[in-house]
Amino acid sequence: MGNDSSDDKKSEFRVFIFLTVFLAPLLSIAIVGGYGFLIWMSQIIFTGPPTS
Repeated sequence: MGNDSSDDKKSEFRVFIFLTVFLAPLLSIAIVGGYGFLIWMSQIIFTGPPTS
């Protein structure tokens, strides 16, 4: 019975490390990059290329 609790804690710790080290940074990069790409494409489509 005590062993199951230890296994649960290890599993929970692994999930926490995965979320904080891998998933959160990758997700934030994807969101910021996607937003920047969306702004860039909207500027190209609606305002055209820059003119001098």
